[in-house]
Amino acid sequence: MLKIAYDSIYTHPLPEGHRFPMMKYELIHEQLLYEGTCTAENFFSPASVDPGWVLGVHNKQYFDDLLNLRIDARMERRIGFPVTERLVQRELIITQGTIDCCKYAFEYGVSMNIAGGTHHAYADRGEGFCLLNDVAVAAHYLLARQLAKQILVVDLDVHQGNGTAVIFENEPRVFTFSMHGKENYPLKKERSDLDIELPTYCEDTHYLNLLFDTLPRLIEKVKPQFIFYISGVDILASDKLGKLKVSMEGCARRDAFVFEQARQHNIPVVVSMGGGYSPRIADIVEAHCNTFRLAEKLFF
Repeated sequence: MLKIAYDSIYTHPLPEGHRFPMMKYELIHEQLLYEGTCTAENFFSPASVDPGWVLGVHNKQYFDDLLNLRIDARMERRIGFPVTERLVQRELIITQGTIDCCKYAFEYGVSMNIAGGTHHAYADRGEGFCLLNDVAVAAHYLLARQLAKQILVVDLDVHQGNGTAVIFENEPRVFTFSMHGKENYPLKKERSDLDIELPTYCEDTHYLNLLFDTLPRLIEKVKPQFIFYISGVDILASDKLGKLKVSMEGCARRDAFVFEQARQHNIPVVVSMGGGYSPRIADIVEAHCNTFRLAEKLFF
């Protein structure tokens, strides 16, 4: 069964006119139920993450500042959200959702978090709509529990997973792979274990050929026992922040290929949604829902 982490707290109130499409989380949940791809049984509501797992990745001072709402105005601007008690609680729940998904991925091959993919969060700071790095915390959980000896992070959000890259720069058991826009945020890129920088206005053929050529060889080289996949849909041509020209079909083919590689090699995969900023929220929701539809189709 496809198990999906979701809680109503995922849709957090923001100031009017804010550019982050927070409604997408609720709409993805509703659409998957409405069309019959999922039933209520597919979804589970995570608890709040144990602080000990967060502190395996994040700096104690930063985490304490988050919990006590001591984030200064400069960092709050870099994060992009007003930092409130409810927002911090949301991040703790999303992070636990990705950890919980690991258990289901071992059982069913795949599991998905409707939110997450908060790859711009560093050990000691947040930025780019990211406060805690859910994938990094979940990867640490797997290593600490000795549930996986080698992990591959496949980050296909249009923006580089800069926080994840730095968190694991000295951790050989986690291989970070980021395929992202060369001329996009962040302007100063970090060094992942493998970075592929995409030219502006890159279209389906070039994008998919790079992925089709890279991922199988990477799996052969790294031999991961677990994959975290960040499936941002900000690669779409319609995305106002993406600067690429990948079609809705190309985005779906990308997701299908990652799933097929995981299945072919019998590697459990946890999916976090990542970004998406198309002006029409229906385009964002459709692209994200395609990821869930493909998981359901290919694994069950």
